[in-house]
Formats: sequence, structure tokens, C-alpha cells
Amino acid sequence: MKHAKFIAAAVAAVGILAAGSAMAKQGYGGFGHKASFQELDADGNGEVTKAEMQAHKAARFTEADTNGDGKLSPEEMQAMMQKRAGKRMAKMIERFDTDGDGALSQSELPEGKRHGDMFQRMDQDESGGISQEEFDQAKSRFGKRHGRKCGSEQN
Repeated sequence: MKHAKFIAAAVAAVGILAAGSAMAKQGYGGFGHKASFQELDADGNGEVTKAEMQAHKAARFTEADTNGDGKLSPEEMQAMMQKRAGKRMAKMIERFDTDGDGALSQSELPEGKRHGDMFQRMDQDESGGISQEEFDQAKSRFGKRHGRKCGSEQN
């Protein structure tokens, strides 16, 4: 039972690192937002110009800069992230709520297709458990894929 809790914690830790990394990356819409083509094509002419991309990014900054001081405080950034997270959660519930109760049960949660079987990938020697070495190797591999130096601790 102790090992099962450790493994669950290890897998959760890697997932948290993935989420933090994804949130920190700047998307083509600015501030981690992945804008649609229609959002970027402001004049609707079927072509996105560099000026349109820059204008979209500036508009997102202005929206997040609630006190208008030309800077984003940690509080303003957190509010922006929470707003986006709320929208993503609402879309997720709408998409996967098969019984229509407005919430997701465990059976309604989507399977992690993108990452495959994380446990199996971490358990390099196929022993049925993840050793400290395997955990550290997985963390290092993850960091390399997301532009961090091996062993760097980023929140």
C-alpha cells in the first residue's frame, strides 16, 4: 500500500510539472493563449498579418492589466489564468458530462491519450514499481523536452 501511494504521488508530480510547464509557455495569442485563426484574422480577409498577431497580443495584455499601469502583477496574472482555467473546465464538463448532471464523475473523466501510460513509461525495468532512479530519469526527460535544464526546479 505504501508503494501504491508513492507511485500515485510520483505520477501526480510529473503531471503537475507538465501542467506548470504548459501554463508558462507563451502561445501564439500571447500569455499561453492559443488563439484561433478567426481571432487573429481581425479584418476577416482570410490572412493573418504580423500586425494582427501583435494587436491581438496587446489586447490580451490590456485585458489582463486591470489597473492600467502597463504591468502585469502576480495577482493580475493569476486572475487571467483562473479566468482561462474556468472556461476550459466549463468546456470539459460540457464535452464529457454524459449524464447531464453538470459535473464529471470519475467514469466520465477522459483517458489521458496524449501522454499514454505514464506509469509504464516511468517503470523502465518493468518491475511493477518506480524506483527513485526511474523517477529522477523521467523528471529529467520531461525537463529536457520542455526546455529546462536537467534537475532544475521550476514552479
